[in-house]
Amino acid sequence: MTGSQSTRRSADKIDPEQLTIVPLRHPWRWVAVALVLVSVAGMIRSAISNPEFQWPIVAQYLFNPLILDGLWQTVLITAVVMALATLGGTIAALMMLSPSKLLSVPAAAFVWFFRGTPALVQLIIWYNLSIVVKDITLWLPGVGTVYSVSTNDIMTPLVSAIVALSLHEAGYMAEIVRSGLKSVNKGQYEASACLGMNPSLAMRRIVLPQAMRIIIPPTGNETINLLKTTSLVSIIAVGDLLYSAQSIYARTFETIPLLIVVSFWYLAVVSIMSVGQFYLEKHFSRDEHRINPGITRAILGNLAKIGRKEALA
Repeated sequence: MTGSQSTRRSADKIDPEQLTIVPLRHPWRWVAVALVLVSVAGMIRSAISNPEFQWPIVAQYLFNPLILDGLWQTVLITAVVMALATLGGTIAALMMLSPSKLLSVPAAAFVWFFRGTPALVQLIIWYNLSIVVKDITLWLPGVGTVYSVSTNDIMTPLVSAIVALSLHEAGYMAEIVRSGLKSVNKGQYEASACLGMNPSLAMRRIVLPQAMRIIIPPTGNETINLLKTTSLVSIIAVGDLLYSAQSIYARTFETIPLLIVVSFWYLAVVSIMSVGQFYLEKHFSRDEHRINPGITRAILGNLAKIGRKEALA
């Protein structure tokens, strides 16, 4: 009898119920957890005990009307800019996917320029547009000047901020939408054409529902990034959340407490948006794990027919 045969027979005699199962130990994982907990506790203790944070001042300004007005302005700019950027980005993405070079090349140039230029630079350029363009004029051939207005009257700080951020964000949204549309298999387009759908109906009923699963997650991230990027508008005196805080601590010199208030409200809004993004992604992914009973019945019926044909043969 060989050694391996003896070992196999001994193993066969062991009752699995009598075995004592010892979980795998992870001592270094517990050491890392302890270090993280000690570090976090130290930071919290330092933040609470440090008088420079001035927590009573933070509580005093947390619901200050000027701060809340700035918060509303920030949320409003984010919503308007994101709506315009999504519209502009979708149009640019459709143009880039067009077989016509007259559409795809200008759209690609639009994305290249506005995505490649820093948002702060675009913001300053649009705010100072009146230096190079004195008047905004609508001129029609054969009619002449229909409408003319001073650029300074149109490009207020708020309008400049919305235009600059919308164009900048549209460059990113164009790439997000384009990647979503390209993720849909070409066979889906051909199948919808075989069913007699025109391109518009196929886009709405077949392509977009599938592309949205790819488009929604990065769009949610871009919206959250945009919310934080709106803080740049404070440089051109738009009364957003950061500018409101700056106007207060410029008088009181309570810089750190006001910046803590700003951080608190940004984190609160980002948390709410993250929850919304989660449910939106869940909504557009609801078909991933769902079994379509109609398709299942059709597959089972076809398999049954194949089985009967093989039996008859």
